[in-house]
Amino acid sequence: MMAVRKSDPAPIDDAPIGVAATVVLLREGAAGPEVLLLERPRHRGSFAGAWVFPGGGVDPSDRLPTDAAAPAEAIEELAARRAAVREVREETGLDVSPDALVATALWIPPRSAPKRLRTWFYLAPAPNDPIVLAQDEVIDYSWLRPETALARHASTDLTLIAPTWVTLYGLQGFGAVAEIVASAQQSGLAHYETRLGASSSGPVLFWAGDVAYADDLLAEQEGGRHRLEIGQVPWVYSASERR
Repeated sequence: MMAVRKSDPAPIDDAPIGVAATVVLLREGAAGPEVLLLERPRHRGSFAGAWVFPGGGVDPSDRLPTDAAAPAEAIEELAARRAAVREVREETGLDVSPDALVATALWIPPRSAPKRLRTWFYLAPAPNDPIVLAQDEVIDYSWLRPETALARHASTDLTLIAPTWVTLYGLQGFGAVAEIVASAQQSGLAHYETRLGASSSGPVLFWAGDVAYADDLLAEQEGGRHRLEIGQVPWVYSASERR
């Protein structure tokens, strides 16, 4: 029997995975909806030099004793929602209502990632207030159409990480912020438990629903697709079903 080959090895230790929150802030632009992207410092910290959505890890203060009666995932989501509001305020100076946040996805990084955080993704219309950046965490910001951000990434003019790229990919084609919010509310929460593997095109991120999710040797076979090919730009996303 041929052994299953996986390119994503088990972690060295069993340290518990942390929790984080990310917020996709949206506004109406002249050519359609725009998203807020922040540039991280280029030589230090998490995702150095990448353009990301506002967000960060859950702090102890984001967890309240009153949450204890809720189911486990609901307790985590409540803390993540508070962290989302706090991180947006800290990084951009904008105040977002917790009730305005629409949970869209839960991202779990590959087991080989140096820092693993279960990250809750939310989206919300942005307040119409000036942006005040946290200088120690953000060096620049830009409001961009999703299509524009992806094109700049493809030309190597802008660095994105996979969850940001996939989120932007899914935001293409909408004519108004209200359409995006309504679609997110209808679609519900997507789960992205990521496995880093490989195909003939190079490194690939696989998610449940892909024929090769558990075995790289199946990467070229016919079957379901849910993957992001990241070996070279432009990255290529394939999904058998609309996500």
